[in-house]
Amino acid sequence: MPAAIEAAGLDIGYRLGTASITVLAGLDLRVEAGGFLSILGPSGCGKSTFLRVVADLLDPMKGRISVLGSTPSESRSRRDVGFVFQDSTLLPWRTVRDNVRLPLEVGRHRLTRAIEDRSGALLELMGLGALADRYPAQLSGGQRQRAAIARALNGAPRLLLMDEPFGALDEITRDRLNDELLNIWRATGATILFVTHSIMEAVYLGERVLVLAANPGRVVVDRDLRPLKAAGNRREDPAFVAMMADLRRSLETSE
Repeated sequence: MPAAIEAAGLDIGYRLGTASITVLAGLDLRVEAGGFLSILGPSGCGKSTFLRVVADLLDPMKGRISVLGSTPSESRSRRDVGFVFQDSTLLPWRTVRDNVRLPLEVGRHRLTRAIEDRSGALLELMGLGALADRYPAQLSGGQRQRAAIARALNGAPRLLLMDEPFGALDEITRDRLNDELLNIWRATGATILFVTHSIMEAVYLGERVLVLAANPGRVVVDRDLRPLKAAGNRREDPAFVAMMADLRRSLETSE
Protein backbone atom coordinates (compact mmCIF):
# COMPACT_ATOMS: atom_id res chain seq x y z
CA MET A 1 0.00 0.00 0.00
CA PRO A 2 1.23 3.55 -0.69
CA ALA A 3 1.99 5.65 2.37
CA ALA A 4 -0.16 8.56 3.48
CA ILE A 5 2.44 9.59 6.06
CA GLU A 6 6.11 8.71 6.38
CA ALA A 7 8.25 10.10 9.18
CA ALA A 8 11.89 9.31 9.93
CA GLY A 9 13.90 10.52 12.89
CA LEU A 10 11.30 13.18 13.55
CA ASP A 11 11.77 15.50 16.52
CA ILE A 12 9.02 18.03 17.16
CA GLY A 13 8.67 20.73 19.75
CA TYR A 14 9.14 24.45 20.24
CA ARG A 15 12.07 26.85 20.10
CA LEU A 16 12.36 29.58 22.72
CA GLY A 17 15.11 31.91 21.59
CA THR A 18 18.30 29.87 21.60
CA ALA A 19 16.72 27.08 23.66
CA SER A 20 14.30 24.39 22.51
CA ILE A 21 11.75 22.06 24.09
CA THR A 22 11.45 18.60 22.50
CA VAL A 23 7.91 17.25 22.83
CA LEU A 24 8.20 14.12 20.65
CA ALA A 25 11.56 12.57 19.81
CA GLY A 26 12.88 10.14 17.22
CA LEU A 27 9.55 9.29 15.61
CA ASP A 28 9.71 6.70 12.82
CA LEU A 29 6.24 6.10 11.42
CA ARG A 30 4.55 4.87 8.27
CA VAL A 31 0.78 5.11 7.86
CA GLU A 32 -0.77 3.38 4.87
CA ALA A 33 -3.14 5.31 2.63
CA GLY A 34 -6.73 4.63 3.67
CA GLY A 35 -5.75 3.50 7.15
CA PHE A 36 -7.24 4.51 10.50
CA LEU A 37 -4.62 5.19 13.16
CA SER A 38 -5.62 5.87 16.78
CA ILE A 39 -3.08 7.68 18.97
CA LEU A 40 -3.14 7.30 22.77
CA GLY A 41 -0.87 8.77 25.41
CA PRO A 42 -0.65 10.94 28.52
CA SER A 43 -0.88 14.72 28.33
CA GLY A 44 2.32 16.29 27.04
CA CYS A 45 3.52 13.31 24.99
CA GLY A 46 3.14 15.10 21.63
CA LYS A 47 -0.09 13.67 20.22
CA SER A 48 -1.64 16.99 19.21
CA THR A 49 1.74 18.51 18.35
CA PHE A 50 2.34 15.71 15.83
CA LEU A 51 -0.99 16.45 14.14
CA ARG A 52 0.06 20.10 13.88
CA VAL A 53 3.24 19.08 12.05
CA VAL A 54 1.28 16.88 9.63
CA ALA A 55 -1.12 19.78 8.99
CA ASP A 56 1.77 22.19 8.29
CA LEU A 57 0.91 24.30 11.33
CA LEU A 58 4.30 23.63 12.94
CA ASP A 59 7.71 22.86 11.44
CA PRO A 60 9.62 19.83 12.75
CA MET A 61 12.85 20.48 14.64
CA LYS A 62 14.67 17.52 13.12
CA GLY A 63 14.14 14.61 10.72
CA ARG A 64 11.80 14.40 7.74
CA ILE A 65 8.11 13.88 7.11
CA SER A 66 6.14 13.18 3.94
CA VAL A 67 2.38 13.74 3.78
CA LEU A 68 0.54 12.10 0.86
CA GLY A 69 3.80 11.86 -1.06
CA SER A 70 4.61 15.57 -0.68
CA THR A 71 5.77 18.02 1.93
CA PRO A 72 3.17 19.05 4.52
CA SER A 73 3.09 22.50 2.90
CA GLU A 74 2.31 21.09 -0.56
CA SER A 75 -0.43 18.82 0.80
CA ARG A 76 -1.93 21.76 2.66
CA SER A 77 -1.92 23.95 -0.47
CA ARG A 78 -3.87 21.24 -2.31
CA ARG A 79 -6.37 21.12 0.58
CA ASP A 80 -5.68 17.41 0.87
CA VAL A 81 -5.73 17.57 4.69
CA GLY A 82 -8.80 18.25 6.87
CA PHE A 83 -8.61 18.98 10.61
CA VAL A 84 -11.27 18.48 13.31
CA PHE A 85 -10.52 19.83 16.81
CA GLN A 86 -12.01 19.01 20.23
CA ASP A 87 -13.94 22.27 20.06
CA SER A 88 -16.02 22.55 16.91
CA THR A 89 -14.56 26.05 16.21
CA LEU A 90 -17.65 27.02 14.21
CA LEU A 91 -18.03 30.73 13.48
CA PRO A 92 -21.02 31.85 15.58
CA TRP A 93 -22.18 34.50 13.09
CA ARG A 94 -22.44 32.02 10.21
CA THR A 95 -25.16 29.46 9.66
CA VAL A 96 -24.35 25.76 9.70
CA ARG A 97 -24.42 25.72 5.88
CA ASP A 98 -22.07 28.70 5.64
CA ASN A 99 -19.71 27.18 8.20
CA VAL A 100 -19.48 24.00 6.15
CA ARG A 101 -18.78 26.09 3.03
CA LEU A 102 -15.93 27.95 4.73
CA PRO A 103 -13.05 25.82 3.33
CA LEU A 104 -14.16 26.78 -0.18
CA GLU A 105 -13.91 30.49 0.60
CA VAL A 106 -10.69 30.81 2.59
CA GLY A 107 -7.55 31.28 0.50
CA ARG A 108 -9.27 30.51 -2.80
CA HIS A 109 -6.51 32.25 -4.77
CA ARG A 110 -3.94 29.82 -3.33
CA LEU A 111 -5.78 26.61 -4.23
CA THR A 112 -3.80 24.23 -6.42
CA ARG A 113 -6.72 21.95 -7.34
CA ALA A 114 -10.40 22.38 -8.12
CA ILE A 115 -12.67 21.79 -5.10
CA GLU A 116 -16.32 20.86 -5.49
CA ASP A 117 -18.87 22.27 -3.06
CA ARG A 118 -20.35 19.20 -1.36
CA SER A 119 -21.86 21.07 1.59
CA GLY A 120 -25.44 20.03 0.86
CA ALA A 121 -24.60 16.34 0.54
CA LEU A 122 -22.36 16.43 3.62
CA LEU A 123 -25.02 18.10 5.73
CA GLU A 124 -27.45 15.34 4.75
CA LEU A 125 -24.82 12.69 5.44
CA MET A 126 -24.28 14.08 8.94
CA GLY A 127 -28.02 14.36 9.64
CA LEU A 128 -27.96 18.16 9.58
CA GLY A 129 -29.93 18.88 6.41
CA ALA A 130 -32.91 20.27 8.31
CA LEU A 131 -30.62 22.39 10.52
CA ALA A 132 -28.57 24.01 7.76
CA ASP A 133 -29.96 27.51 8.39
CA ARG A 134 -29.47 27.44 12.16
CA TYR A 135 -26.54 29.06 13.94
CA PRO A 136 -24.04 27.15 16.11
CA ALA A 137 -25.63 28.40 19.35
CA GLN A 138 -28.87 26.71 18.28
CA LEU A 139 -27.22 23.27 18.04
CA SER A 140 -26.34 20.63 20.60
CA GLY A 141 -22.68 19.71 21.20
CA GLY A 142 -23.01 16.59 19.07
CA GLN A 143 -24.63 18.53 16.23
CA ARG A 144 -21.83 21.10 16.29
CA GLN A 145 -19.23 18.34 16.02
CA ARG A 146 -21.14 16.85 13.09
CA ALA A 147 -21.00 20.24 11.41
CA ALA A 148 -17.26 20.47 12.10
CA ILE A 149 -16.70 17.06 10.49
CA ALA A 150 -18.80 18.06 7.48
CA ARG A 151 -16.72 21.24 7.13
CA ALA A 152 -13.47 19.25 7.30
CA LEU A 153 -14.73 16.86 4.62
CA ASN A 154 -15.83 19.60 2.21
CA GLY A 155 -13.36 19.44 -0.65
CA ALA A 156 -12.80 15.68 -0.22
CA PRO A 157 -9.51 15.68 1.73
CA ARG A 158 -7.45 12.54 1.45
CA LEU A 159 -6.26 12.82 5.05
CA LEU A 160 -8.42 13.68 8.07
CA LEU A 161 -6.77 14.72 11.34
CA MET A 162 -8.97 14.51 14.43
CA ASP A 163 -7.76 15.85 17.78
CA GLU A 164 -10.06 14.51 20.54
CA PRO A 165 -13.14 15.55 18.54
CA PHE A 166 -15.63 13.77 20.81
CA GLY A 167 -13.91 14.30 24.16
CA ALA A 168 -16.48 16.77 25.51
CA LEU A 169 -19.57 14.76 24.51
CA ASP A 170 -21.71 12.42 26.61
CA GLU A 171 -21.10 8.72 26.20
CA ILE A 172 -24.22 7.93 24.13
CA THR A 173 -23.57 10.77 21.68
CA ARG A 174 -19.91 9.82 21.50
CA ASP A 175 -20.70 6.20 20.65
CA ARG A 176 -23.15 7.31 17.95
CA LEU A 177 -20.59 9.64 16.36
CA ASN A 178 -17.95 6.90 16.52
CA ASP A 179 -20.22 4.71 14.39
CA GLU A 180 -20.93 7.56 11.98
CA LEU A 181 -17.22 8.28 11.65
CA LEU A 182 -16.49 4.66 10.75
CA ASN A 183 -19.18 4.81 8.07
CA ILE A 184 -17.67 8.02 6.66
CA TRP A 185 -14.18 6.49 6.67
CA ARG A 186 -15.37 3.42 4.77
CA ALA A 187 -17.35 5.52 2.29
CA THR A 188 -14.62 8.07 1.53
CA GLY A 189 -11.46 5.96 1.74
CA ALA A 190 -9.69 8.83 3.53
CA THR A 191 -6.79 8.19 5.88
CA ILE A 192 -7.64 9.15 9.47
CA LEU A 193 -5.33 10.03 12.36
CA PHE A 194 -7.40 10.10 15.53
CA VAL A 195 -6.08 11.41 18.87
CA THR A 196 -8.02 10.37 21.96
CA HIS A 197 -7.64 9.77 25.68
CA SER A 198 -10.29 7.04 25.56
CA ILE A 199 -8.87 3.52 25.31
CA MET A 200 -12.28 2.17 24.30
CA GLU A 201 -12.58 4.73 21.51
CA ALA A 202 -9.05 4.08 20.26
CA VAL A 203 -9.66 0.32 20.01
CA TYR A 204 -13.16 0.58 18.58
CA LEU A 205 -12.19 3.02 15.83
CA GLY A 206 -8.62 2.24 14.90
CA GLU A 207 -7.17 -0.37 12.60
CA ARG A 208 -3.96 0.38 14.46
CA VAL A 209 -3.12 2.00 17.79
CA LEU A 210 -0.01 3.93 18.81
CA VAL A 211 0.69 4.43 22.50
CA LEU A 212 3.06 7.29 23.28
CA ALA A 213 5.04 7.86 26.46
CA ALA A 214 5.99 11.32 27.71
CA ASN A 215 9.17 13.14 28.77
CA PRO A 216 10.13 13.00 25.97
CA GLY A 217 7.26 11.77 23.82
CA ARG A 218 8.05 8.50 22.07
CA VAL A 219 6.27 5.42 20.70
CA VAL A 220 6.11 2.56 23.20
CA VAL A 221 3.37 0.43 21.56
CA ASP A 222 2.38 0.06 17.90
CA ARG A 223 -0.45 -2.47 17.69
CA ASP A 224 -2.18 -3.76 14.53
CA LEU A 225 -5.86 -4.32 15.42
CA ARG A 226 -7.03 -5.72 12.09
CA PRO A 227 -6.76 -9.38 13.20
CA LEU A 228 -8.86 -8.48 16.27
CA LYS A 229 -11.60 -7.05 14.06
CA ALA A 230 -11.73 -9.80 11.47
CA ALA A 231 -14.86 -11.26 13.11
CA GLY A 232 -16.59 -7.91 13.65
CA ASN A 233 -16.35 -4.72 15.67
CA ARG A 234 -18.25 -4.94 18.97
CA ARG A 235 -17.41 -2.97 22.10
CA GLU A 236 -18.49 -5.80 24.40
CA ASP A 237 -16.41 -8.49 22.66
CA PRO A 238 -14.09 -10.20 25.21
CA ALA A 239 -11.16 -9.81 22.81
CA PHE A 240 -11.79 -6.04 22.73
CA VAL A 241 -11.92 -5.92 26.53
CA ALA A 242 -8.64 -7.85 26.75
CA MET A 243 -6.99 -5.49 24.25
CA MET A 244 -8.16 -2.45 26.22
CA ALA A 245 -6.71 -3.93 29.40
CA ASP A 246 -3.39 -4.53 27.66
CA LEU A 247 -3.26 -0.96 26.34
CA ARG A 248 -4.20 0.42 29.76
CA ARG A 249 -1.19 -1.37 31.28
CA SER A 250 1.00 0.18 28.59
CA LEU A 251 -0.39 3.63 29.35
CA GLU A 252 0.11 3.22 33.09
CA THR A 253 3.78 2.32 32.63
CA SER A 254 4.37 5.08 30.07
CA GLU A 255 3.62 8.05 32.35
